[in-house]
Amino acid sequence: MASRKESFRAAREALLFALEKYPERLEIVPLEDLVTESARQNERRSAYVKLALPDEVVKSLRGSSDRRKDMLLLVSVPKEVQERSESPIILPGEV
Repeated sequence: MASRKESFRAAREALLFALEKYPERLEIVPLEDLVTESARQNERRSAYVKLALPDEVVKSLRGSSDRRKDMLLLVSVPKEVQERSESPIILPGEV
């Protein structure tokens, strides 16, 4: 079984490759569009969110590893990075 660091590295490499070579084949949906229920953490339970996903996605997540098809990732883009992406000013190192 791959370590968490190895899994992260593999997922990151796959995502970067897909963004560069096949951006039209990626399906990107803001998480907030999928949330149907959520609750903050308290002393009795962890925080959680319930997501509305297509049945095929759920089957591939919960099925055996040979049935898994697509890599699903939860990616966080920091607000500062999002703001930089919208700025017309190019900073050193962004070229």
